[in-house]
Amino acid sequence: MEVYLHRARSEPAGGRDEGGFEKSSGLKGGAVSRERWNERHRERSSKSPLPPNVHLEKLVAHLEAGTALDLAAGDGRNALFLSRKGWKVTAVDFSEVGIEWGRAFAEDEGLSVDWLIRDLNEYVPPCKSFDLVCLFYLHVPGDQLAGVLKKAAAAVKPGGSLLIVGHDRTNITQGAGGPQIPDILYTPEEISALLPGMSVGYANRESCPADHGGLPPGTVQIDCVVRATCPL
Repeated sequence: MEVYLHRARSEPAGGRDEGGFEKSSGLKGGAVSRERWNERHRERSSKSPLPPNVHLEKLVAHLEAGTALDLAAGDGRNALFLSRKGWKVTAVDFSEVGIEWGRAFAEDEGLSVDWLIRDLNEYVPPCKSFDLVCLFYLHVPGDQLAGVLKKAAAAVKPGGSLLIVGHDRTNITQGAGGPQIPDILYTPEEISALLPGMSVGYANRESCPADHGGLPPGTVQIDCVVRATCPL
């Protein structure tokens, strides 16, 4: 299985798991193995949890807390954020070291998160069980992404939300950082097409501050952001 990643400024040894490098965590084999992800998490320079994804912060500001599923959660930065906001969170990742970091951070803050060590190719979340399902920067070949998104959408409760964020294909020419392989980058149209049966309420490109090493302040990356709901 081919997976792709790009190192972030704030975690030169590889602890960062959104925005800075492409999320392969949660999928086994290929270019980056579970063992490699475990190594990256062991080598992280920051011993504190990182801030949540900016797109998640925007969405959650308008939602009532409920049950949430964070797929390919890494060290749990988004799961921890949701738990702080009162959500009952399940965080899934195939790196046991990443999950260990998340558990330790949660314990330090007195937060309760259900941490699962699973491969996303094999993990099947319970159907229609979560008020929010989120997936960030999972850049893998299209057939793999389609399979993960199908299961992610099926896990959303009627009336619940699905949030998908990844580097947009235009980021190669108009943004900075991220993989430079068009086939594994997102477009709003392509992601929306992978969500049959969901009501896509927002699908667009958004600029946000780039989070990659060596780039000057003010540099931006172009993200594809898709928000959908499960019909009642």
